[in-house]
Amino acid sequence: MHMADALLSPAVGAAFWAGTVGTISYCSKKLTDTMEEKLIPLMGVLGAFIFAAQMINFTIPGTGSSGHLGGGMILAVILGPYAAFIVMASVLTVQALFFADGGLLALGCNIWNLGLYPCFVAYPLIFRPLAGSGGSRRRLTIASLLGGVVGLQLGAISVVIETLLSGRSELPFSTFALLMQPIHLAIGVVEGIVTAGVINFIRAARPEILEGSLSARPLSAHLPIKKVFIGFLVAAVLTGGVMSWFASSNPDGLEWSIQKVFGRPDLPGQTSGIAHALKSIQEKTALLPDYGFRKADDDKGRASATSVSGLIGSALVLAGVLLIGYIIRALRRKSA
Repeated sequence: MHMADALLSPAVGAAFWAGTVGTISYCSKKLTDTMEEKLIPLMGVLGAFIFAAQMINFTIPGTGSSGHLGGGMILAVILGPYAAFIVMASVLTVQALFFADGGLLALGCNIWNLGLYPCFVAYPLIFRPLAGSGGSRRRLTIASLLGGVVGLQLGAISVVIETLLSGRSELPFSTFALLMQPIHLAIGVVEGIVTAGVINFIRAARPEILEGSLSARPLSAHLPIKKVFIGFLVAAVLTGGVMSWFASSNPDGLEWSIQKVFGRPDLPGQTSGIAHALKSIQEKTALLPDYGFRKADDDKGRASATSVSGLIGSALVLAGVLLIGYIIRALRRKSA
């Protein structure tokens, strides 16, 4: 559900950029006041895992479409909403800058759609009440399923509203919404199942992490997280380096919906103005555009490029999030 710049007007793109930057500033302030040092490595390794997981598109049977994990609910449940939003922003920024996945003008919208709704709507209003303070396996599974579906549905309708506000007459509101919502409902069910699996892994490996999240308490400074860190690091390497080979080549839910309405999976890009200038910048910063080498004509070359992209992207997110975490920690110590 990564939006391209062609879907947005500069005014709408700038407005959501402003909202996203404001939310990042708010989250950073909250973490400066409350973050424990144990949270920083978890933020980094979970960011790496979510980057890798988002590379894997799974087929939606009978539709010719595909979907991928958003990951916002996983991040919110394990890290809390403030750290989760910053990690999601980091993942999407790396994707846009270094892999040309999602436009730079649309980056604010993409962070908003994939980060704000799961972190600040679905997590506090759906997941936590349903999971309860005890967090039994059954309640966690139900909460994950419903939270994943609600978060993705809100993100999907937000895309439709953003295109409406941008004046994209090629995508009529009602028709676009009637395509976007059902396909993302199916994707949301898969998201919920994966989220339930990850959360129940945490419950089995280190239940204290979930107890802190469900009770809104910070992580204990003495909580051992080595097992969880290694587990997600291995998962990120295997997912980005190997499993990404088997990703579906079908258009994702957004591209599929656009194709059904417009006849092709993308709208024509602008040849001048802000969007064009940002596209020119993105072409220079993208090391591996669309997760591939610039010259990879055979299946072997494309598979190698996918693996390299998964590993490099995961490493970039890990390093970037760790840097952000330690900057926030330094600011917290300075203000103490």
